[in-house]
Amino acid sequence: APKPVNLLIGWASELTLAEVAALGVRRVSVGGALARCAWGGFLRAAKLMVEEGRFDGFGNAASGADLNGLFRGG
Repeated sequence: APKPVNLLIGWASELTLAEVAALGVRRVSVGGALARCAWGGFLRAAKLMVEEGRFDGFGNAASGADLNGLFRGG
């Protein structure tokens, strides 16, 4: 039988989950990519505060309710 294929995507990719599944991929790992995305948002917001004295970098922040829902699985 064919062996399951695992794929690491840790960068911006034009591929979708449906497309990689169609190629036979059964597990997609993202490594530290989600953490790097979070740190990128942190750095952009901090840079706005330090360099321009602005707080609008918080505009894309996740709400507490959204985070709680995610961690509750809903």
